[in-house]
Amino acid sequence: MRNNFAILFLLIFRFAGLGQTQSSVIDSFRIYGDIKITIDKPGAFSSHEKTIVTFYALPNGNSTDQTMGKKNIEGGDWHFEIQHIKAQTTFIRRQLRRENFVVIYLENNYKSWPLWKQKHPEFPQLLPHLVDSLSGLIHTKKTNIFLNGHSGGGSFIFGYLDGVKKIPSVVKRISFLDSDYGYDSSYYPKIKEWLQHVNGSALNVFAYNDSVALYNGKPFVSPTGGTWYRSHLFLQQLQKDFSFSEIGNDSLIVYKSNDRRIQFYFKTNPDRKIFHTTQVELNGFIHSVLCGTKFDSKKYKYYSARAYNDLIE
Repeated sequence: MRNNFAILFLLIFRFAGLGQTQSSVIDSFRIYGDIKITIDKPGAFSSHEKTIVTFYALPNGNSTDQTMGKKNIEGGDWHFEIQHIKAQTTFIRRQLRRENFVVIYLENNYKSWPLWKQKHPEFPQLLPHLVDSLSGLIHTKKTNIFLNGHSGGGSFIFGYLDGVKKIPSVVKRISFLDSDYGYDSSYYPKIKEWLQHVNGSALNVFAYNDSVALYNGKPFVSPTGGTWYRSHLFLQQLQKDFSFSEIGNDSLIVYKSNDRRIQFYFKTNPDRKIFHTTQVELNGFIHSVLCGTKFDSKKYKYYSARAYNDLIE
């Protein structure tokens, strides 16, 4: 069965190209009947270079096109304006000139990874197989996998973790962009072992104080159900095994491990606003890939003016 899927993926990947721009080649196909895969490869892809394959699990309620983003048109759909992952990808590629940077968008028919998992109780087997098969399509000198997701996309990452006995060494970075709603202590042993034993492993978590945020004048997240609470729980467990320093101001509090491989970004919320997608829009995807590297905060700053405006197609 695995071989059949691999052959099917390879045929579709080679012959189902949807389009090409100067900066990227886009291919898209479906698998398992209800998952849409969209692969964004750099136009100058080289099999002789090292490659980063970033799996980006979509947020609840968003399509791949909306997640990629496009130039704002008056009266247009606001969903296209809140993430701009494609433009942020182009920015990252201009920084990582000696590596291929590939993004694989993961969408499902329900536009919700938590709901998709409910529909597929066998998800612990399906999701690792999906990641392995798709990353295997990228033939290159060396491939590293990044797991990334916003909002309900974090549920995809936890679903993947549910299906592996230990996190493979090929997985080098895990990023939760305001998406670790599903975190509990059962995941910690796998993450701890990965951070301690996999060379180059990195973890970053972004959250805002959703526990006090208001929608139509009312709280919409329980005190223990949002990313603010879950991320602090996550950090508290890590602090027992790793040393951290704290920096920040009234707006943003940052915790970094001494080797900078683990970073937590907490957006404060004294005015009780909603910053769920703002964390992504304001260079969040860029920072989730580059923080802790030599490109950290070069030509951009997290939670500041968009560094990619001129790259939006």
